[in-house]
Amino acid sequence: MSKEKITAVIVEDSRLARVELRNLLEKFEEIEVVGEADNADEGKQLVTEHDPDVLFLDIHMPGKDGFELLEELEIVPHVIFTTAYDEYAIKSFEYNAFDYLLKPLKEDRMAKAIAKVSAAIEEEQGLKDPDNSNYLDPEKRVFVKDGERCWLVKLSEIRMFEVYGNYSRVYFDNHKPLILRSLNQLEERLDPSTFFRANRQQMINLNAVEKVDTWFNGRLKVTVVGGAEVEISRRQAVRFKEMLSL
Repeated sequence: MSKEKITAVIVEDSRLARVELRNLLEKFEEIEVVGEADNADEGKQLVTEHDPDVLFLDIHMPGKDGFELLEELEIVPHVIFTTAYDEYAIKSFEYNAFDYLLKPLKEDRMAKAIAKVSAAIEEEQGLKDPDNSNYLDPEKRVFVKDGERCWLVKLSEIRMFEVYGNYSRVYFDNHKPLILRSLNQLEERLDPSTFFRANRQQMINLNAVEKVDTWFNGRLKVTVVGGAEVEISRRQAVRFKEMLSL
């Protein structure tokens, strides 16, 4: 395990619950709590400011709930939900949250959750590219919500983004939900050596390209994992060939 501290932010509307959680975390020397909030808006500010490794997040809060907070974050840290409601705990588990803890919190369950976080952080550190620090780490997660369904998805697992009005459609696994971000906003934050703007409507993960075919008027057509066909505009075709050494 890394010698560096695992930074944590707590978002919990109950003061007593925050105290209980903080006291429990003090038993784990590897954890450093860098901020606490009692609502989603303050929690968002803390996560944006500190970029913590892990977020201890209550689900059921007045105003915005925990899921709404995650939806507003650009990048989501490891999430450990804390809840007194079994149905929420089950729901969060199905939504691919990193872990969840039922209240009252227990030290042995906390130890298991922290061990998971530690292992995941070590793995991510080994995959980091120090030369691309201006762009989002491909091992970071984004929170995607579509109706009642939610996912925490690594950027590296997303094979394509596509314009859909003021939204962007996100393609991963067998899913294609929408997020409230434009393709231009995404392009500014994603590493261009991995995410390539194929045309005005679509951006593809180059690691997801399965096939490249020549197309008319100097264009190219690529097939990505899952079978979707994407046209590379004539303007972008030259750059695409250079990047893939075609």
